Amino acid sequence: MFNDTLSHYPRMKQTQARLVSSTQLKNGMALARWSNQEDRIEKIHSSHHTLSVYLNGAENSLRRQGSQTIASKTSNSMCLMPANLVTDWDVHGPVSLLHFYFSDTHLSQLIEQVWDKDGRSVQLDEIDFAQDALLTQLFCTTLGQSNWQDPLDQLALDSATQTALIHTLRHYSQRRLPTLRPTGGLPAWQLKRVVEFIEHHLSQPLTLADMANVTGLSDYHFARMFKQATGYPPHRYVLRRRLTRARHLLAETSQNMTEIALRCGFGSSSHFSKRFRAETGVSPTEYRTQQRR
Repeated sequence: MFNDTLSHYPRMKQTQARLVSSTQLKNGMALARWSNQEDRIEKIHSSHHTLSVYLNGAENSLRRQGSQTIASKTSNSMCLMPANLVTDWDVHGPVSLLHFYFSDTHLSQLIEQVWDKDGRSVQLDEIDFAQDALLTQLFCTTLGQSNWQDPLDQLALDSATQTALIHTLRHYSQRRLPTLRPTGGLPAWQLKRVVEFIEHHLSQPLTLADMANVTGLSDYHFARMFKQATGYPPHRYVLRRRLTRARHLLAETSQNMTEIALRCGFGSSSHFSKRFRAETGVSPTEYRTQQRR
């Protein structure tokens, strides 16, 4: 299944790296998690762009350029490999990294949608082992800790990868794109419509596109205006509403954990329990007991 997901993104197939997991994103982009131990990689290249963030072990990877080598001084760092770049690498210890694959088409569409500018002629910089706090946080937390195979996490993946692309365009390309600043939240009638839509669909997977379609806005503009109006990015707002419903059901009904999980949009009782504990500090069972004392 993983190899099918990456059929359009063959980078890494000629290496010893192990594909841990992968997922295809909207518009054909993809994420992949790789691990490696000992490897000598010769002339790796592809027709797509790769944003690579080391979850750990970056110091065990070297990029070779002729007789010179480039190394990371920290365990977490990022690399950006534009399409058709040819690179050589040595891996001399355990590494774990996330790859985000995308194309010129994805960058062009985003420039036109977000900045309302001509999206043609996008040239990305070549980056080796840079320190980037925003990308490290996105990849190590939101992307690294999400369940890529769970449709309920798709909303978080949509938001994180969109943020990563916008950041990459602004900081690691030849285009001089201005800083994006919110100009206002959703009008009250649009916010009401979206909130009602979310409440009626909490038991189902929700994507950024689902909610944006309610307002007629692009994914990007909807996400920014929604956060301005509510104080929360869409994926965090939806999670809070799911947990609020779960707390009510735990306190006021005798439904079992599986029933509550499904009614609140979690794929399983174990997924529900994990998210509930992470947000509240107690398990659903402990919460129910506390409420009934």
